[in-house]
Order: sequence, then structure tokens, then C-alpha cells
Amino acid sequence: MSKLTNLMYAALLASGDNYLQWALDTKIELKSKGLAECIVEANEKTERSKYQAISIIRHHISESLKNQYLTVEDPLELWLELKNRYDHQKTVQLPKAQHDWLNLRIQDYKSVEEYNSELFKIVSILRLCGEKVTERDMLEKTFSTFHANNVLLQQQYRAKGFTTYTSLTSCLLLAEKNNELLLMNSALRPPGSTAVPEANRAETAKVSNEPQATKESNYVHRGNLHGRVCGRERGGRGRGNFYGQGNHYGGRARGNYGRGRGRGRSVNKPRGKAKSVCYRCGMDDHWAKTCRTSKHLIEAYQEMIKQKGPEANLVHLDGEGDFDHENDDLMDYETSDILGE
Repeated sequence: MSKLTNLMYAALLASGDNYLQWALDTKIELKSKGLAECIVEANEKTERSKYQAISIIRHHISESLKNQYLTVEDPLELWLELKNRYDHQKTVQLPKAQHDWLNLRIQDYKSVEEYNSELFKIVSILRLCGEKVTERDMLEKTFSTFHANNVLLQQQYRAKGFTTYTSLTSCLLLAEKNNELLLMNSALRPPGSTAVPEANRAETAKVSNEPQATKESNYVHRGNLHGRVCGRERGGRGRGNFYGQGNHYGGRARGNYGRGRGRGRSVNKPRGKAKSVCYRCGMDDHWAKTCRTSKHLIEAYQEMIKQKGPEANLVHLDGEGDFDHENDDLMDYETSDILGE
């Protein structure tokens, strides 16, 4: 079936499963437009009214049904044809609706709303099929299918003397909502336990301690870095070292521009794993440009470097003379001597 647009109600299917509902909707639509007499025998409606009525009927049937009744131009004739074809739906749907009504129980549903939906659905089908279902029947069906644990509650509802099912439904829905509220309050805190402290107290304490924590972290940050310094310490270009010129290991550097100025005292010792020895005094805890060693100690160190001879580990002395291992004959040594060494 092709897609139908601008429909006032659901179109009649070719299978006829929704014929009962479609017939009722069609009657309502025709009555609202003053065309209900067009589908009544021996009517005296004008030709214009008849074409308006048949236009509504044809617009709300499937495409296959339109093709089957393409030549029918009288709304009464089309209405009777569809009724003779699908009116058997009453006899088909009535046994199933009666079976559903017989087995309907309120205790089988989780909520009153679900039970109401199923109840009104079954009642509507029964009424469309010609069966009469009164308010008293619906009240008795509900009272007689309460759960066995709610016998006292069922007797209390009977004693109230409800005359319509709608009034009973309102009372049941209100009781259901109140029960849900009681269960929620009981689940929040077990009986006999104290109330849980409000969450905003802990939040307030956290907020009040936050400035102090921030102050401490800033203090540690300043003590370690002695200010904000941005630079590279791997021999490349660097920015903003402590003195505004040069970097730690001989690379070029740019002067600090406001943000690069450190706070606190500068550090004279090189950082990192690599050690840089001062070539003036020979100590490794500072650089040559910041060396503050006394002048006479620097002169003594420089003189020692100039007079420094060959390293001691290059020559082995035994007290009497050097061993001449190059002229030794390995055949003169026995195996036991070699192993004994």
C-alpha cells in the first residue's frame, strides 16, 4: 500500500483487520460534515453531497481497495459493499475479546495504568461487536481480581460504594503513587538510622581549605624553581635563564621578558646528571664564570696542572725496577705458576 497523506484517521486495510474501528471513524467524520445520511438507504441528499461523502470514504481506504471499487460512485453502494465484505470481523474478534475479558486480572499487571489500558481495549472491542459492558461489570471485574494479600483493601474499596469505574481508577492511582513515595523514603534511610549529613557541608570545607592548599603548592613551586623560567638545557637555544644571557651548557639564549624573571635567589650549581668542572679551580659545584675561589688557590691549581706528569697507572714500579714483560718468554712459565697467580 502506498503512503497515504492528510488522513483524518487510519485507512481501511485490504485484510479488513481494522474494519470495525474504520467504520466507526468514517461515521463520525461524515456526521461532523453533515453527510451521514449519504450512507443511509432512501436518502434524499444532493448529488454534490454524495460526491463529497464518497470522496471521504475512498480517501480512507487502501490503494488496492480503490482499484477494486474504481467504478463505484454512490457512497451508499460503496458502504454496503465494504460492510458485506468485512462485517464478519465481529464474529471473528468477538470470541477472542470474550476470552481476554474472562482472563483479565488486575493482579497480573505491575501498575494500574497498564491494567486500565488493557481493560478499555477489550471493552471497546466487545462494544463494537455488539456486546454490552456496563460500569458495574468493570467494577466487579476489578474487585474480584485483587491479589489475595489485599483482601482487606478490596473490602474497603467495596465499602466506599463506587458507581463508576473512573472514580475507582482515580482512587487506585492515588494510592499507588502514595505507596511509591513511602517505598522511596524507606529506601533512602533504613529505620532507626540517623540522617546522612548534607553534602554542602563537606563542599564548604573543601572550598575553605582550597586557598591554603593553593598557597602551599605555590610555595613549593617557587622554592624549587626560584621563579618562572622557560628555557632549554640541552645545548640549544634557550629563553629566560636566571641572568638573561647564555644558557646552562653553552647554547645561545634570549633575555627574559617579564615572565622569565625569576623570584628569589639564583642557583649557581648546574642541574642535571652531567657535571661541569670549573677550569679555574677544578671544583665541580659551580661554573667558571661564577667561581669565587681565592686567587692563591686558583694559581696553585693552575701550576699543578702545568707540572702534572704521566698518570701513575701507566707505569708499574716494584721498588727495584720495572718489569720488562715485552722480553719475557712465555715458555719459561709453567702451568702451575700461571694457575697459582
